Amino acid sequence: MASNASESSGSRPVIGLSTYVEQAKFLAWDTQATLLQRVYADCVVAAGGIPVLLPPVTDAYASLVDRVDGLVLTGGADVEPHRYGAEPHAATYMRPDRDAFEFGLFEAARAADKPVLGVCRGLQVISVALGGTLTQHLPDALGDTAHQPAPATFGTSSIKLVGGTRAAALLGPETKGQCYHHQAIERLGAGLIASGHAPDGTVEAAELPGAEFVLGVQWHPEQDTDDVRLFAALVRAAGENAEREA
Repeated sequence: MASNASESSGSRPVIGLSTYVEQAKFLAWDTQATLLQRVYADCVVAAGGIPVLLPPVTDAYASLVDRVDGLVLTGGADVEPHRYGAEPHAATYMRPDRDAFEFGLFEAARAADKPVLGVCRGLQVISVALGGTLTQHLPDALGDTAHQPAPATFGTSSIKLVGGTRAAALLGPETKGQCYHHQAIERLGAGLIASGHAPDGTVEAAELPGAEFVLGVQWHPEQDTDDVRLFAALVRAAGENAEREA
């Protein structure tokens, strides 16, 4: 029987957050580090969960997933195009180690029926893992850079949510999102439905319908720590799942 991560955390669901391995400078050091923007952890805490950082340095996916109640696949570099049968665009920026790690985590989370929230790259990981494809450079397709205006600069989009979806139930018919992506869903992975769109038609949210909690958004909800509805939904689903397994 799988261990119950919430039992050792005072019944507060434990949420795993995928992380980066990057060269980083801090204190006296300039070295490889496993890291993640703090706002992800802050949102999990504000939503009632306990954040745990998962570095992409192991292939023990099932063991990691067994120790958490829910999973956030965070933003970051582009998914390797060979995973969906394409050659890399000149603007595609890849991290193969993260791909291997997060595709493995997602597969293990689904096998264990653990709730998953995908953020930006995380949505793309979910869709490609289920057989979807990506548009590699939105400016080529749309003729503008509205979704990624400049380096380290978020764009703001009004996202229409599709009635009857989990995303709409959580966020209402429309929400504002801070976007920072030059890629997007081209063809959705098997079983996924589009549950939110930008004004230009870009898929901004997708989910697996039914009881299973698998939801991805193309924008960055962690950038608004006053609105943690998506993280709260994940934490709630993780807690309910942990209770069923207890």
